Amino acid sequence: MTSGAVKQSGRAERRPRADGERTRSAILRSAASLATIDGLEGLSIGNLAAATGMSKSGLYAHFGSKQELQLATVEEAYRILQEAVVKPALAAPPGLAQLLAVCEAFFDYLQHRVFPGGCFFVAAALEMGTRPGPVKERVAAVQSQFVALVRGFAATAVEQEELPAREDPDRLTFELYGIMLAADTNFVLHDDPMVLKLARQIVRQRLEVSNGGNTGES
Repeated sequence: MTSGAVKQSGRAERRPRADGERTRSAILRSAASLATIDGLEGLSIGNLAAATGMSKSGLYAHFGSKQELQLATVEEAYRILQEAVVKPALAAPPGLAQLLAVCEAFFDYLQHRVFPGGCFFVAAALEMGTRPGPVKERVAAVQSQFVALVRGFAATAVEQEELPAREDPDRLTFELYGIMLAADTNFVLHDDPMVLKLARQIVRQRLEVSNGGNTGES
């Protein structure tokens, strides 16, 4: 086989693989959106086929079981959470600025209606909390990682003396995460942007940050 033929063969192999990955990603994006409305247990090949316009047989080629579909959906939702909330927070200066940024990014994630049913992991935690198994374990792991991230920002802010030395990072994290959960629940329930405005104000007041954004940034 000539070098030209080898190159053409390589491109031909890469293209179907790339197309397949894009198709799978699109399927999982739809699945994650559906799960915030119908729940992870409500996910099925049938309703996913209706939502994506794909055949059931085509979907079966991507997922061998309902649990495999659920786990893959959780991973897609985690990827989206990373892009929408975690990365913007990590881009801020360490400490108080990151602590404020992660809260702001979470409220933006809700406001932009990334998922129709609010935060995927808030909904999934409530649904899967009483259902032992790998799906619950993965949802719990993601939630724990997110809380640990917020706690790390809080601890750094205390170490940098941007927050009072008496501030307990664990307690502060619990309070801020509680505000995020309350904002998610009320925003989804009432569809009222004022809920998010109030949540932003409460976070800034709790962190003693002015509305002008005085987070220690230059």
